[in-house]
Amino acid sequence: MDVHGRIREILAETIREELAPDQQQLSSEDLIKALRRRGIIDDVMKELNFVTDNVDQELPPSPKQSVCVTDRQSTLLKKTNIDPTRRYLYLQVLGGKAFLEHLQEPEPLPGQVCSTFTLCLHFRNQRFRSKPVPCACEPDFHDGFLLEVHRESLGDGTRMADSTTMLSISDPIHMVLIKTDIFGETTLVASYFLEWRSVLGSENGVTNLTVELMGVGTESKVSVGILNIKLEMYPPLNQTLSQEVVNTQLALERQKTAEKERLFLVYAKQWWREYLQIRPSHNSRLVKIFAQDENGINRPVCSYVKPLRAGRLLDTPRQAARFVNVLGYERAPVIGGGGKQEQWCTLLAFLCRNKGDCEDHANLLCSLLLGYGLEAFVCVGTKAKGVPHAWVMTCGTDGTITFWESLTGHRYIHKSTNPDEPPVAEQPKPLYPYRTIGCVFNHQMFLGNCQSSDSVEICVFDLNDESKWKPMSEEAIKSVCAPGATTSLPPFPPLCASTIDASVTSNEIEMQLRLLVSEHRKDLGLTTVWEDQLSYLLSPALASYEFERTTSISAGNEEFQDAIRRAVPDGHTFKGFPIHFVYRNARRAFATCLRSPFCEEIICCRGDQVRLAVRVRVFTYPESACAVWIMFACKYRSVL
Repeated sequence: MDVHGRIREILAETIREELAPDQQQLSSEDLIKALRRRGIIDDVMKELNFVTDNVDQELPPSPKQSVCVTDRQSTLLKKTNIDPTRRYLYLQVLGGKAFLEHLQEPEPLPGQVCSTFTLCLHFRNQRFRSKPVPCACEPDFHDGFLLEVHRESLGDGTRMADSTTMLSISDPIHMVLIKTDIFGETTLVASYFLEWRSVLGSENGVTNLTVELMGVGTESKVSVGILNIKLEMYPPLNQTLSQEVVNTQLALERQKTAEKERLFLVYAKQWWREYLQIRPSHNSRLVKIFAQDENGINRPVCSYVKPLRAGRLLDTPRQAARFVNVLGYERAPVIGGGGKQEQWCTLLAFLCRNKGDCEDHANLLCSLLLGYGLEAFVCVGTKAKGVPHAWVMTCGTDGTITFWESLTGHRYIHKSTNPDEPPVAEQPKPLYPYRTIGCVFNHQMFLGNCQSSDSVEICVFDLNDESKWKPMSEEAIKSVCAPGATTSLPPFPPLCASTIDASVTSNEIEMQLRLLVSEHRKDLGLTTVWEDQLSYLLSPALASYEFERTTSISAGNEEFQDAIRRAVPDGHTFKGFPIHFVYRNARRAFATCLRSPFCEEIICCRGDQVRLAVRVRVFTYPESACAVWIMFACKYRSVL
């Protein structure tokens, strides 16, 4: 409403009409009456929306106060519960520019599906995700994130952090930019560590920053775009530090980190020289001390692993293995031909993208198993045909060595073969796919395999025997890999619960598959009759398949077979085909199913009294990862 304009018009009119020549002025009451008479005040009252906090009335009083955080750039009023005894950093993303790869992209039409950008943040155990915005040269990011700044030491729980305390908090804000295409496929665009402490030395505790995001992997030296960011302390600081003090602190931290990293590099070179002196052939073994992250930075491999607790999101180590297995597998992209591009992702980048290489999976699984109190290590070696690979190993207190394949969730018990046994002796054939092993490591230990052969079959996994495994100094590893040891280590984010509704998603995929099957059969000149009851009877089978993947225990198959026998009359044939995916794209899944001759036979079934069934069951895991089980089935009258 143009309230000001309307009031001005009415007042001018009233003055013209009611101001008699002998009257010099109208009182404010006369003017209010005139406004009321014309209905302007009632109109204004109708248009006003009062924000009432219903939640606060329903809930018992809590120590947290409800505060409105208004974004001055937009009229949107955001409500959030904040603790008045804590200090917060309000980070606003005020838009992006110079995302030149999207220069030619047309403006999406309303309701049109288009590729989107999503910004993910992690700061001191807090994770945030922006609203998806359409990919463009100047993406329309307008989001605010309220980050709590606190010490983790006991006793400081309720004390508000002051400027000097905050200056000592060296954790950066890790920002990861993800692109999602129209098929739901994700790509890692950029990973950036924001140094937020410049706000402590800025006037009024407010500062504006321009952040240049660089690409990942082979493109880590290429700019992908710019974000405009505003940082604000809340409540405002009583005393701001001088910019000089802030800069000095940051410079000292960088210097200290650089010195620790230099000393570790000197030590690692010395360790490697000694390792080669044992046997010159060690030069060809996969002993990996450093690995490049998505930003092309070399970091000790031990820094990619840390005991990680899943809270109440995962209950058992085997369930953790299943969760890691349903995260998508994708080798690091490489432009042009040639060898594999190495890229060990930071945990946040891996989780936000929801897929990664075998090393990413192995690092996450090892971290989760360490969290469950197991003695776990990442193994670096090769599979068949000499393909480099990483997997996980746990050492039982009774000496049992178990290999965990992080890409499939399979577990294998290692039984060592003695090469000195007479050839008559029967040797167990290994079930695992691993051929050679060069080194094992976790967050505290790094051991190089110095046995005469690096073949996994004849390897002895007595890690305390220094004649078989050459250890690195645990002190040296701790100096650069322990939490808080250096400011260059990205902190580990906590896992997030799934945001996917399993039953709704199962239903949607099932409906889409029914449509795709009907269309496919129509093209072949076949009619399609669905049998809902038969579809429902397939559910227990899908549930037992997932239960078996998670626990290695098979259960419930007898009831399923009994129900199917009852549902299929005499003289009829039943065929079923279960298949498993880790993505939710129905069209892509259907295309894959058709490539199986057995499945194609069911979908294209011809005959007498053909009835078709399909059942989809989505099992959700943390980080919105999903195991999607699909079963196609048909029954028809057998004709002799």
